Amino acid sequence: MSWCRAERSAVFLRSAGTTMKVHLTATTETESARAARDNPSRDIVEQAETLALAEVDEPIQISALCAALSISERTLRKAFHRVHGLPPCRHLRMLRLQQARCALIVTDSHLTTVTEIATGFGFLELGRFSVEYRKVFGESPSQTLNRASKATELVNRTADREDRVEFCV
Repeated sequence: MSWCRAERSAVFLRSAGTTMKVHLTATTETESARAARDNPSRDIVEQAETLALAEVDEPIQISALCAALSISERTLRKAFHRVHGLPPCRHLRMLRLQQARCALIVTDSHLTTVTEIATGFGFLELGRFSVEYRKVFGESPSQTLNRASKATELVNRTADREDRVEFCV
């Protein structure tokens, strides 16, 4: 397996009437070498994401993730910065925020509340959850829940009408 590609070139140096041939070797990293170098970081990040999302009802604890992965916090931070350009806590919180949004979209507002969904995804500070949610998605969690519920009701009413029309024909 080749980690680097070597390119040879010669340079001729003249000094005091003598010529010396000097061979220079330049190395450039190949794409496969770069991917191989990044794999440990990607593996660490994927494992951390899997662990963090496996127990979404618990708050994210970086120290617990590091202990489970048998790595230092610095190694975890560096891996996340290499792969996502974000600290692990921020990236994992964003993943959970996206999951909470998906749950708000598919849930009926008559059956559940924003509080239940937020705490179900490990967001215990509801004010911070709401502020961060609005900052990322441009609407409050309750607006998402209500909008999604109205869309679901509209689809259900339309489907009921179509069923009645087909039944009457």
